[in-house]
Amino acid sequence: MSQKIFSIEFFPPKTPEGAQKLRVTRAALARLQPKYFSVTFGAGGSTQSGTRDTVFEIRREGHDAAPHLSCIGRTRDDLQALLAEYKEQGIKRLVALRGDLPSGYGMASGEFHHANELIEFIRAETGDWFHIEVAAYPEVHPQAKSPQDDLQHFARKVQAGADAAITQYFYNADAYFRFVEDARRVGVEVPIVAGIMPITNYSQLMRFSDMCGAEIPRWIRLKLASFGDDGEAIREFGLDVVTRLCERLLAGGAPGFHFYTLNQAAATTAIWQRLNLSA
Repeated sequence: MSQKIFSIEFFPPKTPEGAQKLRVTRAALARLQPKYFSVTFGAGGSTQSGTRDTVFEIRREGHDAAPHLSCIGRTRDDLQALLAEYKEQGIKRLVALRGDLPSGYGMASGEFHHANELIEFIRAETGDWFHIEVAAYPEVHPQAKSPQDDLQHFARKVQAGADAAITQYFYNADAYFRFVEDARRVGVEVPIVAGIMPITNYSQLMRFSDMCGAEIPRWIRLKLASFGDDGEAIREFGLDVVTRLCERLLAGGAPGFHFYTLNQAAATTAIWQRLNLSA
């Protein structure tokens, strides 16, 4: 397993209580010895200061941290200053994204409109200092004109200088394997790490999936709905489904997993231990 990359994602807390809760979660997940922790931001980069503060705290604790970096609403000067600050603090990894538009915005604002432009800028400013991760969508980005257009956009991000990709979460392993095949066919050779979302809450999962375009297979939706308010049954079923998905992905050659934890430790820890990822 040593050559595989396993990483963990958080969102920046908005309150002192949330920050303390995340410290407890992070301490639990640090025992799993992930390669790095990543920290997201809100629409339009709205939580960027929280992202930065959380990343620096993770670094001070001795762990590798990767801030998500959005180009929406950002100027070159903004980004230059932020990159310089990250470099000064010893941050060596970034997740570079276009980012979501704030509610009510019809088009991207700022000097960059696409992630490949952001990546080109980072490389021009900092050379090879940062290991750059980008997003990939095995089930097609919800705003893409077509699967082919989405694939070409992904390829442009890699050509611009990305080192690796992290996928949106999914529950259909065939979608991931087909996407990787298609990416290789158009010349993309970087690792494509599978994004993994533990299942712990049915209504929350439906809401997230509607927003990001991730497909929940019908049999999983029906099974989850049948449990009603039985949270324990939902969690147990979710652990079984996601563990089996991960087993199939590993057997098929996935280079690693990126866990979307939603700032919770229990489900990710359970899946990690079932898969024996720290061995």
